[in-house]
Amino acid sequence: MTVVPLNRRLLTVPEVMSALALGRGKVYELIRSGRLESVKIGRDRRIPVDAVEAFITDLREDAA
Repeated sequence: MTVVPLNRRLLTVPEVMSALALGRGKVYELIRSGRLESVKIGRDRRIPVDAVEAFITDLREDAA
């Protein structure tokens, strides 16, 4: 399991995969669909920590 320092604001795709227990393809599918916000820095893709939290909140609201 990947441990993310608390002061980090952007996560890599593998870190998000670990945090959400999802596969690489699913994470990229969520990004492409707009359900998970991401940014590009050069050729690298990063996901803001608050975007992951917002995604989880959306899942919980959908389940209610």
